[in-house]
Amino acid sequence: MAILLKGAPVAAALSEKMKQDIERLRTTGVTPTLAILRVGERDDDLSYERGAVKRCDSVGVAVRSVALPEDVDSDTFFSVLEDLNTDDSVHGILMFRPLPGHLDEERARRLLSPAKDVDGCTDASLAGVFTNTRIGFSPCTAQAAMEILKFYGVSCAGKKAAVIGRSLVVGRPVSMMLMHENATVVTCHTRTPDIPSITREADIVIACSGQMESVNGAYVREGQVVIDVGIAWNEDKGKLCGDVCAEEVEPMVDSLTPVPGGVGAVTTAVLISHVVEAAKAFNAV
Repeated sequence: MAILLKGAPVAAALSEKMKQDIERLRTTGVTPTLAILRVGERDDDLSYERGAVKRCDSVGVAVRSVALPEDVDSDTFFSVLEDLNTDDSVHGILMFRPLPGHLDEERARRLLSPAKDVDGCTDASLAGVFTNTRIGFSPCTAQAAMEILKFYGVSCAGKKAAVIGRSLVVGRPVSMMLMHENATVVTCHTRTPDIPSITREADIVIACSGQMESVNGAYVREGQVVIDVGIAWNEDKGKLCGDVCAEEVEPMVDSLTPVPGGVGAVTTAVLISHVVEAAKAFNAV
């Protein structure tokens, strides 16, 4: 039976480090501040916002929630975004996506300052991930997966890693982050033939395709570390499930992140740590 790589201890460790940094900032009169820019009332956005606000409150980071109606006109939206960009009291901006269809999301990503892009959605931030340089911040979910591996002492160096999914939110950035840690990485996607034959050869498997319980026992073997990034409501089972079919995979592999309580529990902590880092950089602390 797999060891469960729970996210709560990882998030707690990140929060403890943040508190020390926040205290140093406060001695200079700086309160790290996150602006949450939300258009409309999507349930998943509201849920994430509640979690982010709760995490910020627990460590002493201020939050400014900017909620705009779903039919907000383009000029108003981009004016608000530019105001947040230029507001020196705001250190990080979380812009919920996808934006409504009438708003140009590509333009929004270009306008958002990489220095405040704490969720790693701008082209410059992604370039920083790919070049392994300090440009902006990495996507929070991708970094959360890496933080779990680091916390539990899973070395990537010399290991084979298989990533199932190639999105810019998780798949591609986490593939590059694994490579920066000296893993040999194969990124699988919808056109990849016989994915199970690839994942069975890997030491580390990261499932982030967004296909609920698509990774079953045929994809894994003994001795592997499996990071399940997915989360969705399973109507048939009446519970949250990930991309991994835990009933089949857990008895086979060495360790596995649970859903819920795994990667998702760390993602918000990573987001807030980015706000603190942005505040430190802006104030040269």
